[in-house]
This record gives sequence, structure tokens and C-alpha cells, in this order.
Amino acid sequence: MHPDIDMSLRSGKLDFSRRAQLREIMDEPCEREYMRAYLESLARVNRWLVAMRPTLAWLDGFHLPRDGEPLRILDVGCGYGDGLRRIERWAREREIRVQLTGLDLNPDASAIAAEATEAESEIEWVTGDVFAYLPQQRVDIVVSALFTHHLSDEDVVRFVRWMESHCAMGWFINDLSRASMPYHQFKWFARLAGVHPGVQHDGPVSIQRAFVASEWRKLCEAAGLNAQDVTIAGWKPARLCVSRRTQ
Repeated sequence: MHPDIDMSLRSGKLDFSRRAQLREIMDEPCEREYMRAYLESLARVNRWLVAMRPTLAWLDGFHLPRDGEPLRILDVGCGYGDGLRRIERWAREREIRVQLTGLDLNPDASAIAAEATEAESEIEWVTGDVFAYLPQQRVDIVVSALFTHHLSDEDVVRFVRWMESHCAMGWFINDLSRASMPYHQFKWFARLAGVHPGVQHDGPVSIQRAFVASEWRKLCEAAGLNAQDVTIAGWKPARLCVSRRTQ
């Protein structure tokens, strides 16, 4: 379906010393049903790999009241919405009042996320560019997952600055770690597990496009943050997370 993208993965010698300049299928125009099958498959992979564990562990580090104003959480690049639905369940289990918003640039992804969400859920799904997004109310926490590796270095810096300007309590970036071992491991895993062909292609590409810790330190510094302001931590399997608490 996307032979030019597939060829970009096969061509050239793999070099994990720097970010790869490759495209992913999910960033290309496609029919909604293709996107739905892709996102459903990616959600299964995320569930198998316990991909939300770092985000939930970080949220558990806050001392959150069970009454008063709801905790407002914005998920940027929410995709299928499985991460935000997991946060909703996390809050319900702890009796924490939340107001959850999922933001995605792709209108098909927003629609698919809404359709996959139970009727009793109060999550709001919004289509839009984060850099043009103006929350109607303050945002307490911004989270993202598998989002920043889609951005240029300059836009990552913009994103960090945007979060600094718009969230009151802190932010958490849950993304991949660029290295050869997870690259090859995911290729074999995805093939054996029979995941969607688009996910089989994009998983290794995502790893090639991801960052390492030294790059994150430079990006956060370029956004005006000091080393002690942020936490950069690796999580198995193949996750590299960047976070900041402002209170």
C-alpha cells in the first residue's frame, strides 16, 4: 500500500548514532478503516508490552485529593485513545476526579477513539494541532505517548515550551529509546505476533526516529530547562520517558 515508505526502511545501512529521517505509514493519508485496523493493532501491542506502566507510575507519584476540582489531564497525540481510557480507569480505581481530553491532529484518529470509548466515559476527544490549541480551562497535567519521535528537534523544543506554558502541575513524555536491540526485537516480535502490517513497518521506524537520553537533555536545555528540572528514565521494554513536576 505504501511501497515508497517500505523501501525507505530497507535502504541504506542502519545507523543508531543519530535519528533516522524516515516516514511512517500512520503519518500518511489513508482510509479510515485502514487507520482503525492499524490503531487497534497498535493498542494491542501497547497492552502486551505494558506501555502505560511508566505514565501510571508517574501519576501515582502525585498526592492527589479525592474531592474538590477535577484533575485536568490532556493527552497530546492520543491516537486510538487507549492510553487515556487507561488513565480514566486508573482515576476511577483511586476515586480521583478527573477531566480528560484527548487531542490528535488526525480527525480520523479522534473519531475512531471516540467510537472505541464506552458511552459512560466522559473523555472529550478533540481534533487539532497542539501548537494552535488553546485549552478553555487550565490544564493540570499533559501526557503524551509515542508522539515526540514524530516531531523534528525544533518542534520537540516547541512542545516542551508549550507544556511549560500550559500545564500547572507537570508533564510526562512516554516514548521509545533508539537502539539496535529493541529495533530487531520488535521486528521479530511483530512478525511472530501477526500484528497489522503497518505496525510491523512503523514500529522499527519509530525506534530509529526516537531519541537517546543525551539528546533529550539538549532538547530540554534548548527549551529553557535546567538538568535538575527534568527526569529522564528508561523503562523496559525499550521506553525512554521524560518528565517534569512543577508542584
